Amino acid sequence: MYLNTIIKREIKEWLEFLFRNIPGGIGYSIRSFYFQRRMVKVFRNNRFESGFRMEYPKNVELGSDSYFGFNCKIFASELSKIKIGSRASINSNVMINARGRGKIIIGNNVLIGPNVVLRSNNHSFETSKIPVIDQGMNEGEIFINDDVWIGSNAVILPNCKIGKGVIVAAGAVVTSDVESYSIVGGVPANLIKKRDTKR
Repeated sequence: MYLNTIIKREIKEWLEFLFRNIPGGIGYSIRSFYFQRRMVKVFRNNRFESGFRMEYPKNVELGSDSYFGFNCKIFASELSKIKIGSRASINSNVMINARGRGKIIIGNNVLIGPNVVLRSNNHSFETSKIPVIDQGMNEGEIFINDDVWIGSNAVILPNCKIGKGVIVAAGAVVTSDVESYSIVGGVPANLIKKRDTKR
C-alpha cells in the first residue's frame, strides 16, 4: 500500500513537471485543461506560462481572463484558502503562499509585478531558547481589494488588508493595513501620498 502511494505521487510529480514546461500555445492549453479538472470552480481564458505550479488546487479559486507569468507559484494547503479574482495579471516568479490555515484573497483587476511574495503565515520567534525553525508558524490572512498594483519585488506579510486602488511601490514590504487609493513604499511600507479620486 505504501509503495503504491509513493509510485502514484512520483507519476503525478513527473506529469506535472512535463505539463509545467511545455512551451507555446500547446503548453497554455494543456495547463489550462489540467488545472480546470483539478479545481472546484471552473475559470475561462486564463493563460499559464511555463513553470507555473500550484499545490492543493481544490483549495484555490481562480477567476477568468487572467495571466500567470513564468514560474509563478500558488501554494495552498489542506486547510488553507486562496482566491484570485478575474482579470488578474500576475507576473513572473510571483509566490502566493497560504500554508496551514492561512487565507489569501485577491480581488479583480489586480496587477502583481515580478518577484512579489505574498505570505499569509510567518515563522514564530517568541522565545530565544528554541531555534526559530522549531517554533512553528503563525497563521494569518491577506486581503487585497480590486484595482491594486503591486510593484516588482514587493513583499506582503500576514494580516494585511490592502484597500481598493492602492499602489505598492517596487521593493516595498507591507506589514500593516493600507487605506484605499494610497501609494505606499519603503521598508516597512509607509504612505507616500493619496491618489486623486476625482480624476
